[in-house]
Amino acid sequence: MRFAYDLFDFPGIAIVIACVIVWLGFVGALILASISRARAEKRFGDPALVGKLATFDATARRATKGVLLAAAIALAFFALARPQFGRGTRLIPATNLDIAIVLDYSKSMYARDIAPSRITRAKAEVARLIEKLPGARFCAIAFAGEPMAFPLTSDGAAIAQFFRQLEPNDMPVGGTATAKALERARDMLNHDPKAKTHVKMIVLVTDGEDLEGDPVQVAKECAEDGIKIDVVQIGGRAPEVIPNVAEDGRVNGIRHDENGKPLMTELSAEGEAQLAQVASTTSGMIVRSENGETGIDKVAQALSQMMKDELSEKVETVYGEEYSWPLGAALVLFLVEAFIPEAPKKKGIAKGLPAVAPRKRRKKRLQSGGSRATA
Repeated sequence: MRFAYDLFDFPGIAIVIACVIVWLGFVGALILASISRARAEKRFGDPALVGKLATFDATARRATKGVLLAAAIALAFFALARPQFGRGTRLIPATNLDIAIVLDYSKSMYARDIAPSRITRAKAEVARLIEKLPGARFCAIAFAGEPMAFPLTSDGAAIAQFFRQLEPNDMPVGGTATAKALERARDMLNHDPKAKTHVKMIVLVTDGEDLEGDPVQVAKECAEDGIKIDVVQIGGRAPEVIPNVAEDGRVNGIRHDENGKPLMTELSAEGEAQLAQVASTTSGMIVRSENGETGIDKVAQALSQMMKDELSEKVETVYGEEYSWPLGAALVLFLVEAFIPEAPKKKGIAKGLPAVAPRKRRKKRLQSGGSRATA
């Protein structure tokens, strides 16, 4: 059994306390009335003599009526809470999960603080993430200065192949436009007809901060749409050199700026705060790479567990409203109490008093006496 109203939150507890106070006040009033009546009889005279004057002792009937009223009020309050009883079970089908994987393809992802490189390791772990989530749908966004996208599909192998065949050198515009990539992922999740009834998520994998757009504002819009963003932050504040990778994938030294100085990649404190805020705005998680790991596997484990615990097929108990039973019982008790008089309809003779002849018999005797006088 359960109740339609939550009796354990603040409003529910307050209502329960109010009902209990009202019920106790009513019972207390009945008890005080009985005590007051007994005291009044003592003040009137000797209880033994007063008892002889009464034609009927209504104490038992008053107590019965009071018990019936108290029980009826308690049942009425119980019905007010709308009790529900189980009527059977029903099968709730599994909820589908749609995930937009947003992977950073800026040239800083060539850094080798994570072997063999950030981008190579990220692509491999994204493929494992897809394998761990059978039944989910994926779309892919590869971004640098501009995003490149692959639409939602249940073919996870196609998504993994899309990422696998791309390299940072293939991106037409350099940079790290995280806001544009998140906006593209949001549009793809919202515009798919089937995604309206699905749980929607974005997994952002990046090593840099967006100096052009406002990813936090996009995250707020995602939160309004019910989209959660998990962030994987690759790299940190420690500077890392950026290798110079040729078109054929071979490393030719390191990259240099216009002044001939080695190009370094590092995430500023502002960049870390920005990524953390993107995740927290949508109630998502943020994972930072450490010990040579990107952290994508941690996100994959969390998503896999969520699919097992929250989105899997479930058997739910079906509850039916049963407030009519206690309410009907309360009405019956009210009616029974109303039809119980405090004294019998035919009044008895007072205790200890001489019997009085019926009025009709006295009248006949008077008539007979009058006839004798006339004679």
